[in-house]
Amino acid sequence: MKRILAGLIVLAALVSAAPYPLPRDIALAAMHPSLARTMAADVVGAMPDGLNVVICGSGGPMSDRDRGGPCTAVVAGKRLFIVDTGEGAGRTLGRLGVGAADTSVLLTHFHSDHFDGLGNVVLQHWVGFNTSTPLPLYGPQGVERIAAGFNEAYAMDAGYRTAHHGEPVAPPAGAGLQARPFVIPDGQDQVVVLNDGGLKITAFRVDHGPVKPAVGYRFDYKGRSVVISGDTSITATTAAQAKGADLLLHDALSPELVKLLHDSSLAADRPKRAKIFADIPNYHASPEGVADLASKAGVKGLVLTHVVPPLPIRALEVVFRGKAGDIFKGPLWVARDGDVFSLPAGGSTIEHSKLGR
Repeated sequence: MKRILAGLIVLAALVSAAPYPLPRDIALAAMHPSLARTMAADVVGAMPDGLNVVICGSGGPMSDRDRGGPCTAVVAGKRLFIVDTGEGAGRTLGRLGVGAADTSVLLTHFHSDHFDGLGNVVLQHWVGFNTSTPLPLYGPQGVERIAAGFNEAYAMDAGYRTAHHGEPVAPPAGAGLQARPFVIPDGQDQVVVLNDGGLKITAFRVDHGPVKPAVGYRFDYKGRSVVISGDTSITATTAAQAKGADLLLHDALSPELVKLLHDSSLAADRPKRAKIFADIPNYHASPEGVADLASKAGVKGLVLTHVVPPLPIRALEVVFRGKAGDIFKGPLWVARDGDVFSLPAGGSTIEHSKLGR
């Protein structure tokens, strides 16, 4: 007992004599190796050759504490392609450690929830990799206006950062976006927007009316394929692009849960809000509809993303999926931020893992 008491007295003396509270010292000591690992990490470089998909935003336009705005990162070899940049995209990519000097952004359409995180993505790429050329921004016609608007909005900010950090860190020529518009010719449903280094990216029409143009993307690289729907109802074009694909990522909306929001809005005497919930099912697909498309197209794996409405508790994912698991017999996931799907080159497996906490 005397030894225990003496030990407690010594510990109390050490705590009182410490320049900071002891827990703070412990926290700082624990933080140093973590920071070193984080700064040295190359998440993209460590990924296996092939196609690797990182979910950097699995939600929709409504506030969701667990899911950011629409954002899907595709790593082909060592090249990074970010499909849509919804709210929080840059911060989520940073938290996950996903970045590369060779990065491009592809927009599926010009609904604000699909590009309202673009500014931070541009900034993190520019100063993070000290790039001397603007970030390429692919999209259908109209993407020029998006690029020009962001470039103008962030022009003063870019000047401040160069003045503060210097041109080697923030090269003026590397700020902003470079628009790379493409057109799907009349009478056609698709166009190849990039075919280089063994990677082919095909843009294809989707139905998200009244939003036009609107496209999805198919990635083909070293025998593996990934299809990203963007926002759309079920279409024959999407089914054709998904035929035989390794992995389909398709937006999904639960009619059952959205109807609850509609009815609750009416009960709260919010008829205009109720109208929004009545409108949105017609230009999105249900989980069961997506599952049927994937099954008929012979897709090997299916990811439901752009989750609408938000799912405040995990148990609601079962309700959201509905009968999709009975219709599509392959592996099926309801996307979460940080999900990783790896398709090694020349193989046939789909490896699911997580980044971040």
